[in-house]
Amino acid sequence: MAIRGEFSSRIGFVLAAAGSAVGLGNIWGFPTKVASNGGAAFVLVYLLLAFVLAYPVLMAELIIGRSSRSNMVDALGKISGNFIGRATGIWGCITVSLILAFYAIVGGWMLVYFADSAVNIVGLSSASDWLLTSSVTRNILFCFLFMSLTAFIVVGGVKAGIEKWSVRLMPTLVILILALIVYVSLQPGASEGWAAYLVPDFSRVLDPELLINAMGQAFFSMSLGVGTMLVYGSYLSKKENLPTIGASVALVDIGVAVIAGMLIIPAMYVALNNGVEIFTPEGALIQGDSLIFKVLPALFETIGTVGLFVAFTFFALMAIAAVTSSISMLEVPVAYMVESKGLKRKKAVLLMATIIFILSCVIILNFELLFGFVIALTTEYSQPLLGLALCIFAGWVWRRDAILEELKQGDQFAEHSIFWKIWPWYVRFVCPVIIALMFYRSVF
Repeated sequence: MAIRGEFSSRIGFVLAAAGSAVGLGNIWGFPTKVASNGGAAFVLVYLLLAFVLAYPVLMAELIIGRSSRSNMVDALGKISGNFIGRATGIWGCITVSLILAFYAIVGGWMLVYFADSAVNIVGLSSASDWLLTSSVTRNILFCFLFMSLTAFIVVGGVKAGIEKWSVRLMPTLVILILALIVYVSLQPGASEGWAAYLVPDFSRVLDPELLINAMGQAFFSMSLGVGTMLVYGSYLSKKENLPTIGASVALVDIGVAVIAGMLIIPAMYVALNNGVEIFTPEGALIQGDSLIFKVLPALFETIGTVGLFVAFTFFALMAIAAVTSSISMLEVPVAYMVESKGLKRKKAVLLMATIIFILSCVIILNFELLFGFVIALTTEYSQPLLGLALCIFAGWVWRRDAILEELKQGDQFAEHSIFWKIWPWYVRFVCPVIIALMFYRSVF
């Protein structure tokens, strides 16, 4: 136990765990879902489902992780007492590695646009032309830079790597978002964006499409189902109150998603006011990579010299959001290699980062065929099924007295708390049903 890393402070853990959850999907996916699904009505449903669905699953991962004090494979193996748990853990490691393989490509694009905004500030237009011309060489180079940055942080371990950088990067992320909110809100057209984001359309609350979107966003926005929270939980002090610290992580994650919406949606309507098209032919708001790499850069171009610095700031925050998520993903297979296979951390990081980078290169070289396929395979199929499996392990396989004993580590009155009375039943019956329904609805 002594050789395992441990977060040195509560704030360090909360920022690291929230950083894992606050990824690119939160910043480019959540805002447009809000604006397209009834504004503040969607936010209210999302907040409800985040604590009704996502928080109990988050707690399952944290409790399993801290109790086992081990990686995902060994943790689930200890709970099940057989190969099924270990096989599920390996499945999780493979899934998170595949997610990171495509995520590193997108993270590389963020570095491309960040570099482009930097060279534009100093007037290197020829470099800008090369950066913005999509090519295999460019994509592989910047994917390599992104994976190298991720590996550099993870090599430092829990305290000197993950925690050290999370407590720097997460506050920087929030400050950059808030600064951009102030600037964008002062531009013509921003008020229409605020209205689209914050004015509720309560007639949409019971719309099945809204409920499915909110449920999916709540579950996936907290980085659940692939072992990142389980591994981070294994580095958490036994003195911490798990339900309280889990709620802190959920609140920070939700808070960043909400303030990201306060930036993105008003910015889109400022772009519309400046002549940039922000709607698809079907009338929905443009989202995803088209929003980040087409709509917003077009907006930055319309606001002159200031736009260069706004673009620099925006892509800096997007790169930070990408890195805080990628370090948690790389840590999942690295922890397995260190603890189960006996590799030194530096060698484990180098090995896994190299394997994942090679997978990224394969995707880049077969982009049309593999990029969308890998995203769908991991996030639409594997991730929710892993979340379902974790609920089954926590609710049906693990002994209730062992769970209570773990909760008592940070709260001697745990057995009398409302959380303990509700959570075991809830994670056993309610969460698996909701996740299964969500999976069925999204796939079929």
